[in-house]
Amino acid sequence: MSRPPEVRRVVGPLVELEPAGDLAMAELVELGPLRLPGEVVGLDAGRATVQAYEYTGGLRPGDVARPLGRPLSARLGPGLLGGIFDGLLRPLADAPSRLTAGGPREPGPARRWHFVPADGLSAELAVELQPGDLLGTVRTGGPIEHRVLVPPGVAGAVTGCAAEGDVGPDDAVATVGSTPVGLFEHWPVRNPRPVRARLDDVEPLTTGQRALDLLFPIARGSTAAVPGGFGTGKTVLLQQLAKWCDADVIVYVGCGERGNEMADVVADLGSLEDPRTGGRLADRTVVVANTSDMPMMAREASIYTGVTVAEYYRDMGYDVVVIADSTSRWAEALREFASRTGALPVEEGYPADLASALAAFYERAAPVTTLGGRHGSVTVVGAVSPPGGDLAEPVTSHTQRFVRCLWTLDHDLAYARHYPAVSWAGSFSRDVDGLARWHARNGDTSWVRRRARVAALLAEADRLSDLAQLVGEGALPGRERMVLLAGRLVREAALQQSALSPVDASSSPAKTAVLVDAVLAVADRCQQLVDSGVPAVTVEEVDFGPLLRAREESADPGVAKARLALILERLEGLLP
Repeated sequence: MSRPPEVRRVVGPLVELEPAGDLAMAELVELGPLRLPGEVVGLDAGRATVQAYEYTGGLRPGDVARPLGRPLSARLGPGLLGGIFDGLLRPLADAPSRLTAGGPREPGPARRWHFVPADGLSAELAVELQPGDLLGTVRTGGPIEHRVLVPPGVAGAVTGCAAEGDVGPDDAVATVGSTPVGLFEHWPVRNPRPVRARLDDVEPLTTGQRALDLLFPIARGSTAAVPGGFGTGKTVLLQQLAKWCDADVIVYVGCGERGNEMADVVADLGSLEDPRTGGRLADRTVVVANTSDMPMMAREASIYTGVTVAEYYRDMGYDVVVIADSTSRWAEALREFASRTGALPVEEGYPADLASALAAFYERAAPVTTLGGRHGSVTVVGAVSPPGGDLAEPVTSHTQRFVRCLWTLDHDLAYARHYPAVSWAGSFSRDVDGLARWHARNGDTSWVRRRARVAALLAEADRLSDLAQLVGEGALPGRERMVLLAGRLVREAALQQSALSPVDASSSPAKTAVLVDAVLAVADRCQQLVDSGVPAVTVEEVDFGPLLRAREESADPGVAKARLALILERLEGLLP
């Protein structure tokens, strides 16, 4: 019998084992008497290098390592929604802020779940099932129905099926072929879950943020990055997306976040009423929290854990949004690990495979047809925190290559208290063309024109603003002064929102369309008045306050229409 591997050297989270024996790359091992979890990341001449996912204090040479025979995996099943987990999907509820040492724990207390078999499913009928077919549902008490599916790689006739009733986490609810299928399954977090097909269909994911839905919209199953320096509002914007986007399930990954920020996220999710169901928003949210004081390598795993959970619910036929805050701190974990292993550093010390790692992460987002024939999607939104606000640094520049949408946050807008501080000059959306066709098919034929006019107006206003700073606004012709006025109205009456307002924190597509159309109508009328001989200064002195306040007065689009009529009446009074 071969000798079990033993610890020979400990360097921070890196542990060297000898002999390597039958250890395989990416295999999970337990280190020492405390059974610290670790993953094999290198094999060389009978020696294995392991990255530990816990603090290695107390681990010493001679301690025995126990191979588990599987890669780092997430235990998926009922009980995830509404839970708070660490980067390895271990529960943090009722646990201290810093995890104690120990092996992987289960994602929930030992309990029994009420299982309801699918219609027509019985061993007597010997129903033939394929991967992804429905075995039954579990009553969890939340708004999202938990569906128990045939796992990937399992197929055959049903030779056993549990009746309706309570089952334990280790009980089989069905036997498909010769394979017992329970409520829980392990899935390697770095391996994408299989699907039948990735879809080309485009459908908007409504975020509730007018600047995004109007100018830089995102499709379901697409990807977006939110780069911005310190204080530009990344975390607030991501929290708003978690609260208001029209997804079925939210997976919020706090990757290297400060503990107080994660505490605020958890408190908000627990207290906020879900606009979709009327219950708690937390009941359809999974929080993966790996704060900055937790082990560095668990931070590296947390991103993969979060997207694996998202794929699990996607396979049930749900639309899932993964919010990762932030991918920069994940990349810093990769850099620290690479430096410890002696990997060749490239720009700013990041490993040479940084771009590949980012691409592989964002590639897991897609609208799909699942193995069971359902339609689901995973949308990934990742924050990027460039040091010093330098958008040319490696993580930001590589991320821009792989995402469909870029929502760059502008320092000047943030300090002018313009929320969300999304830069219309530094952002883009590659989903616009597909979404334009979707809007046209669904009755909003003016969506393209509305978006194009606002984008052109903002660009022209920015150009004239630079000129006005040189010569003074009063020296500009009246027509150009009306462009500057229109730009201010668009920014303050349409694009700006209040994250703290119960009325304006989220904006429906109908309200967004009415607000923008009202501003454009006012801008057109101002331009016509100046062309007809009314002095520009006279138009600028008109009180546009009712239009500016319309966004915070009511969620009803009719209010903006009423304010538009009032402003147009005031403008008509300027005619001689």
